[in-house]
Amino acid sequence: MCGVLGIMSPSGQSPSRKNQAIDVYRGLLTLQHRGQDAAGILSYDSLTKTFHSQKELGLVANVFNTENLGPLKGNMAIGHTRYATAGGNQRDNLQPLVTGYPFGIGMVHNGNLINYHSVRRKLKSEENLQMLTTNDLEIFLHLWCKYMTGDKNKKDFSFHKAVRASEKIFNEVEGGFALLGLIADVGLIALRDPHGIRPLVLGIKENTDNLGQKEYCVSSETVTLHFLGFEYVRDIAPGELIHINNDGELLSHIIEFKEKKNPAPCMFEWVYFSGAESSIHKKSVYEARLNLGKLLANKARKLIEKGDIQSDVVCPVPDTSRTASISLAENLGLPYREALIKNRYVHRSFILNTQEKRENAVELKLSPVISEIKEKRILLVDDSIVRGTTSKKIISLLKKYGAKEITLAITCPPLRYACYYGIDFPNPEELIAKDKTLDQIADWVGANQVIYLDESDLVDAIGEDNLCMACINNKYPTSIKDAEEFMQMRQLDKETTL
Repeated sequence: MCGVLGIMSPSGQSPSRKNQAIDVYRGLLTLQHRGQDAAGILSYDSLTKTFHSQKELGLVANVFNTENLGPLKGNMAIGHTRYATAGGNQRDNLQPLVTGYPFGIGMVHNGNLINYHSVRRKLKSEENLQMLTTNDLEIFLHLWCKYMTGDKNKKDFSFHKAVRASEKIFNEVEGGFALLGLIADVGLIALRDPHGIRPLVLGIKENTDNLGQKEYCVSSETVTLHFLGFEYVRDIAPGELIHINNDGELLSHIIEFKEKKNPAPCMFEWVYFSGAESSIHKKSVYEARLNLGKLLANKARKLIEKGDIQSDVVCPVPDTSRTASISLAENLGLPYREALIKNRYVHRSFILNTQEKRENAVELKLSPVISEIKEKRILLVDDSIVRGTTSKKIISLLKKYGAKEITLAITCPPLRYACYYGIDFPNPEELIAKDKTLDQIADWVGANQVIYLDESDLVDAIGEDNLCMACINNKYPTSIKDAEEFMQMRQLDKETTL
């Protein structure tokens, strides 16, 4: 999972020296939760006909400063904050990626290609193509350039050719992705996978430097639009290609397929990944989490009435479960307490790329409030249990400081199957719920009992009928015939990182 962002001011007949990279930097700060491994920005200056780029390992605020943002001139820029999945976190894999042939183009993306390795082999064997990274974005870049050039080897850009290129790319790749690109002297493009698994939104505002013209913003989340003063227009549709040209004209085309592609946005965006301030498909993330807490309260109440569990307080595992915890406490009439205080200078433990890092981060990032733990029966709320090791450490910590009893309540149904679309658990054997009963899960993490929501609860809470819940129900929206190789190669990436 990553965050992507693109901003464009149409240059028209009078290119300006506006530095859009400044706003891209500011916007990336609002997407930092989506990836903390690396960050990058690419800009294009219409006056000098030049790309400018800066990318490095680290947090957004550490990668960029006044000195390296200043040279990133241009009326359009794209940015990326990286959560390394396929390809690992070697510096060559950092985004944006840029090429000068058949015309200057740079790209960023969020998501994964399941068939990355087979497409890579095909490009190498049929075209003798030498790949320079192990990042699946390079596949998009090569395919785009290949199909934009076409059989007649013409190197000009047209939206019609871009549509044809997108159609061909969709026929070759399988996965979930949201992609942004800058094309020299042409404009900005955005492309979303046919099922809309990964989010992408469009915003617009008045250009203060050139009244009467509009500025455009495309981002992974609406929180970025609001922060930068853009008005939300709409979500980019599944399978849609948009192009914003230098005259400020927005062109759009939704790719059609012989076999129907049903929308399937990732449920984990609402449950965990997206910022609570954002909306996806006009469905508020914050409201969805309130609803999850309310439905979880209904399940907990039945167990309390039966005498199966007893709770004195409701406590969240900070931060993403806080909203649901407040709702659960209100609906049960129990006190809401912060028993664990998060150190905000430590990475989100789930998106760290090795198990050892995740386990070490738990103790660094959560400090106990002993007065709210000692002698308490705690109803502990978390958004999900993936591998279970974080839950186990947290419960151990609470018991260490005197908790009498702990019931673990989870706003997401059990994760029993792999994700190949950007949430980093491609190996189902790592998932604690894969082959364990609820009692076995509770015993393993050290809780008295574990409460999960059902699949139907998740649908009701989010208010979206068509969701990708493959990690819950094994119903994948795309072909997964290459999943075994994807999983094995991802494991090699992790071992290389150790």
